[in-house]
Amino acid sequence: MHVTILGSGTNLHPVRAAAGYLIETDHPFLLDFGPRTLMNLLCTKVDRHNIEHLFFTHHHADHVADFIPFFFDTVITAKMSPSSSTRNALNIFGPTGTRRMFGSIFRTFPSFTPATFPIHIRNLGETSLMIGRTKIFTKYMTHTPSLRCLGYRIEYEGRLFAYSGDAQYSANLVTLCRDADVAVLDCSFPAEKPGSNHMTSKDCGRVAKEAGVKTLILSHFYPVCEDYDVKDQCAAVFGGTIIVGKDRMRLRI
Repeated sequence: MHVTILGSGTNLHPVRAAAGYLIETDHPFLLDFGPRTLMNLLCTKVDRHNIEHLFFTHHHADHVADFIPFFFDTVITAKMSPSSSTRNALNIFGPTGTRRMFGSIFRTFPSFTPATFPIHIRNLGETSLMIGRTKIFTKYMTHTPSLRCLGYRIEYEGRLFAYSGDAQYSANLVTLCRDADVAVLDCSFPAEKPGSNHMTSKDCGRVAKEAGVKTLILSHFYPVCEDYDVKDQCAAVFGGTIIVGKDRMRLRI
């Protein structure tokens, strides 16, 4: 399994793209698709037209906005090359409201319909599903009271990867990350300047310690994090391997 961080920041971070992760197992797929992550995806060796599965943790703009140029490009490319199959079906997964939101996007943006390839949209609760030999589990995360948010746990060839999306500390988050080889957690704020609805560096360390994570990747940084040593703050709580995420960082799990 390989994981490429397409975005390690937030919506208006000056040097980082917003949330997005490319997962490569027996299939390539995306977890979230925030602003500026599409350009980082284009810098990878993965053909964007071969990505058939998109998973969203929730519907805040900093996690979904680059779907719009991605899909527009996909539709136009398919129409310009009608004699060749540019892609198979596109499968979109996310929490409650995903079918409604993406249905609205398809109906509203010019040239988005009719697509020349099948589109399947599925709302997920707490569940598990298989994509080829890859098993994906979902758990509800605590973020904001008005949103259903999901975290994703991915198992492939005996390796475990967990991604919190935006989250606060919760028992569900610890369960999601249990014994993970790698966990990517929402480290929006340094310990000295906590913010609402997200975790600090020490919160991430607490989750990793309680879950028995082997390697913790801190990500989803607000700009204030750049002024603090969030890795050192996290290490005061968690004794395992800690990596400060960066855009285009690629890891083998």
